[in-house]
Amino acid sequence: MSLHKRAVPALGLVLSIAALPVACSDTAAPAGPVFECQLPSGSESPEFLQVVGCDGDFQALASEPLRADLPGARSVKVVLDQADENALYFQNSVTYKIHYEFASTHLSGNGLPLVPELSSFNATEYYTPDRRFLLGAVTYYEGPKVWALEIAPYDTASAAMITTLYKTVAKSAYFGGNLFFHPTSDAVTVEADKLGADVPVKTTDELYAAIDYQPLSLGTSIGRLRFLKAADLEDEYVSHEDIVVLDEAPNDISVVQGLVTEEFQTPLSHVNVLSQNRGTPNMGLRHAMTNPTLRALEGKLVELTVGASTWGVREVTLEEAEAYWDAHKPEPVVLPTLDLSVTGLWDLEDVTPEPAAGGSLRDAIKKSVLAFGGKAAHYSILARTDNVPIQKAFAIPVYYYDQFMKQNGFYDQIDALLADPTFQADAAVRDQKLEALRDAMEAAPVDDAFQTLLKDKIAADYGTHKMRFRTSTNSEDLEGFPCAGCYESHTGDPTDWPDVLDAIRETYASAWLFRTFEERTYYGIDHKSIGMALLVHHNFPDEEANGVAVTANPFDEAGVDPAFYVNVQYGGDVEVVAPPPGVTSDQFLYYFTQPNQPITYLTHSSLLAEGERVLTTAQIHQLGVALDAIHARFSPAYGPAAGNKGWYAMDIEFKFDDEAAPGETPTLYIKQARPYPGRGSE
Repeated sequence: MSLHKRAVPALGLVLSIAALPVACSDTAAPAGPVFECQLPSGSESPEFLQVVGCDGDFQALASEPLRADLPGARSVKVVLDQADENALYFQNSVTYKIHYEFASTHLSGNGLPLVPELSSFNATEYYTPDRRFLLGAVTYYEGPKVWALEIAPYDTASAAMITTLYKTVAKSAYFGGNLFFHPTSDAVTVEADKLGADVPVKTTDELYAAIDYQPLSLGTSIGRLRFLKAADLEDEYVSHEDIVVLDEAPNDISVVQGLVTEEFQTPLSHVNVLSQNRGTPNMGLRHAMTNPTLRALEGKLVELTVGASTWGVREVTLEEAEAYWDAHKPEPVVLPTLDLSVTGLWDLEDVTPEPAAGGSLRDAIKKSVLAFGGKAAHYSILARTDNVPIQKAFAIPVYYYDQFMKQNGFYDQIDALLADPTFQADAAVRDQKLEALRDAMEAAPVDDAFQTLLKDKIAADYGTHKMRFRTSTNSEDLEGFPCAGCYESHTGDPTDWPDVLDAIRETYASAWLFRTFEERTYYGIDHKSIGMALLVHHNFPDEEANGVAVTANPFDEAGVDPAFYVNVQYGGDVEVVAPPPGVTSDQFLYYFTQPNQPITYLTHSSLLAEGERVLTTAQIHQLGVALDAIHARFSPAYGPAAGNKGWYAMDIEFKFDDEAAPGETPTLYIKQARPYPGRGSE
């Protein structure tokens, strides 16, 4: 036996399989050799174990996995040292978060080969066939009650290596008879297909289908627990003092203290981004509408906690609730003051000028927002970013929205509404009168000089193609009050000029949607401080794919498992961020910066046949190049390049469309970029 197999207990515990059983947790019944616990009850967690005899041993070493896309999991990293007779180590995964930290501490020198520095270790131990170590993790998934051996999505271990690691782990742990191998990417799946029958495989699809809890926006809040159907939100009014349980995710929802949906959501859905922006908890829970714990508290004041692995709810008193609401009422948000001096129609490239040497990109964006709103200000930066394909576009400054409102007396009408006690007190009255205001806006005249300016611009640069008029306000895509999905964009046909005017008026009127008004009210925003510019480009009438992405891994805010997170759907008829009930999209993590750029699919599009993917590998790579460029481009405004040390990502909307070359491979277009708020915290 080598020196390292005689490690002293101060560094780790090396104990053997015992002949007599002990009481093990019912986490999973052992189905192989009989083991006994290696750690005395109440003992401190060791640096490592070489045998895991019971659940107490496992929990002493376990942490939440680096990847939290499959919730309710506990994980222990494993290291198999091929230079030392395949010695196996279950490392303390709280003390040593990555394999390198453990290997360099315990398995370097002292009779064993030296472990090189981190970059060399990673380049060798995950990718080369003659590597010293086999690296993985054992994860227990609470929902499906599955033990799974996993390797990194980018690990190029062969089927033979996987088999060796699997069999060594299985014979060294009490759960060995119940252990599966879980492929963590398409590339790993290729090798998993070569495994023998003695290495059972459990796919991500199988694990995901068996999970009943989906944490989305983490946190704790207090409110009155209400059960509704998403369709009821058309007629039912919810309050910022409510926690709402729904059968499915709605397209949007007024400010509530928390949200539980029976149908799982995509993390990039409008309602989840809204929850993250608001700092309110949001979760998916299968069978939530009939969950006995929740139903027992219906109509009562409760505290809801959404954690990364578990959720909880308890009844609270009215005093607790009122104290919580007072303490968590948001500070009034003051929107940036509009710059109404900017007139004319501006080509996109000119909307946000590049800052001078030593200047701040963030300040340049803030200044542009005053005249052109958040969407156009960010989109202008994309227009001057290499490897980011966008549609040719122009911006209509907020001046023309203000002109429209003043010429038609709408500011006076809004003043009258805000002074009406009934309007202030009754949500149904507010809804009705805001609808009447929108109807009036959609029928009001548009300034003749502005129409002439717009006709000439479209005719000269865009021809007869249908045009998309997209909202770009001083209250969206911004820090403090992003208001994702608050406003509605519309399309107009230049060959039918009244259709263009309808599109503009309907888009302007969306500033006064009920839910949007309620959101502003909750945040103490002066409603008349809102201003809407327009971002205008060709419409995408029939794109081949539409999607959203985040330029960092939202399941790994520690930053140790970097990846792009992508939701994409086939065609353009079904929105990714607000799909119909029962419709799923392709959701995947793309490890763009890793060798071989592995892809881990979490769900697949229900609109395609089994085994089909929305995007080809080449299209995913093209998207990855653009996401990488956008992430770097905005870092001086929001990320590490600006001195920000927290988690950073950009939220991206994109399309694949073949209109420029019908019949050819669809082309990528980036539609939008804005700061992404993250998941929240427990």
